[in-house]
Amino acid sequence: MSSLLDLGPHAGFILAAYGVATLVLGALTAWIQFDARRQRQMLTDLEAKGIRRRSARKSAATGKGTSQ
Repeated sequence: MSSLLDLGPHAGFILAAYGVATLVLGALTAWIQFDARRQRQMLTDLEAKGIRRRSARKSAATGKGTSQ
């Protein structure tokens, strides 16, 4: 088991790099989830005001499309 943790004289740098990378990936994941919720809420607000997406108008005019 000790051979797995034998990182040599640069152990501090290696562990810090992994820690920073983990924090950055976690922050990016949280930001993506937050932004997705915000975008969905903005779309809901716009649709409640009667503003529709251009793609919805195009598919409604041609009779193609799915209801969401």
